[in-house]
Amino acid sequence: MNDLKIFGLPARQGRWLFLPLGITAMLCLGTVYSWSIFRKPLTEAFQRQGIAISATDTLLPFATLLVVFAIVMPIASRYIERYGATKVTAVGGSIVGLGYFLSSFATSIPLLVITYGLIAGAGVGIVYGVPIAVTAKWFPDRQGLAVGLTVVGFGLSPLITAPLAGVAIASYGIDSTFRIFGVAFMVILLAIASQLRFPPTDWQPSPQQISSSASFEPDRLLSSPSFFALWSCYAIGTLAGLMAIGIANNVGKEIIGLDTNMATASVSIFAIFNGIGRPIFGWLTDRIQPKMTAIVSYVMILVASIVMLNTGKGQVANYFFAFSLLWLSLGGWLAIAPTATLSMFNPVNYTKNYGIVFTAYGAGALAGTLVAGSAKDIFGSYTNAFIPTAILSVLGILIATFALKPDPKKK
Repeated sequence: MNDLKIFGLPARQGRWLFLPLGITAMLCLGTVYSWSIFRKPLTEAFQRQGIAISATDTLLPFATLLVVFAIVMPIASRYIERYGATKVTAVGGSIVGLGYFLSSFATSIPLLVITYGLIAGAGVGIVYGVPIAVTAKWFPDRQGLAVGLTVVGFGLSPLITAPLAGVAIASYGIDSTFRIFGVAFMVILLAIASQLRFPPTDWQPSPQQISSSASFEPDRLLSSPSFFALWSCYAIGTLAGLMAIGIANNVGKEIIGLDTNMATASVSIFAIFNGIGRPIFGWLTDRIQPKMTAIVSYVMILVASIVMLNTGKGQVANYFFAFSLLWLSLGGWLAIAPTATLSMFNPVNYTKNYGIVFTAYGAGALAGTLVAGSAKDIFGSYTNAFIPTAILSVLGILIATFALKPDPKKK
């Protein structure tokens, strides 16, 4: 296998080109993190039609996409190796584009939930696992770093797509923006699909590299207490981060008093922290126990929650500090969870295992949306949403400290 070529290069060097391909695919999929840019224009568009919608209503398409994404991803992951990375990405990419395109014709929240939440969410769920699986297979020697770098695109997406969406909405309207994004995502993802593939079964980056699969018992994920600990930790970590993503723009305007341009810019700035959280925490998880990186993330969430509970009009520095921590923590969990799944359970079944673990992301998305929307609708402010995130971060620290450890059956 030493003469294997990738993109015209020896496989050990050529495999690095799968990272920019994966990052680009994730940039398209991660546009969901720019949803807060769409919320106010959508509210205004519906109000012009005489339709009154609540804060929870405007978060429903966003939450639905994330939940469907989390449900479909483990199902689709079972078929990635059977049908190949190219076919799965092509199918999922086409569905993503279709979902965004059809969203331009939605005239109500329920229709938008179907087009954006269900259809686009299913497409995102189908594609998401492919770049992760591809890079994990090509980098058995650096899995944490490779996975962290691949998913960095999902977190950094708002850095690019939030300002693009803001400009497009201002120039062409929200309907045309959905159509533009739909066509662009379909074309880009289909192009990337043509280049993705797995290494041969017995390929290793060096002759000395020995497969670790023989060192594990057959997989027992759902019967392991370690699974429930990891799932709970993942759900808590994503709840706070996804809640922050859904309300960042609105908190900036309503609580801090930022103007529209500054609020939009803040989402792009937070995206940087979300993006760098993936390689940083992926690198850390390779070197210290997942338990320790999880605790670090929960401390960040706790600090951010306390800061936001004491932040009001004009306190811009507090807002940027707290939301940067929340977005950084979410980015961290998108690297901690897949890397922990590899290290805590049978790596031979990684694709299937992480798909099951990833359902925690959907649970966190739904709970975070309900917490944020309810806080706004009941109390008239998003500030109270940070009380449950503070409490849950303490719970997360306790679970990580005492239960987040490798499966007892691991040799």
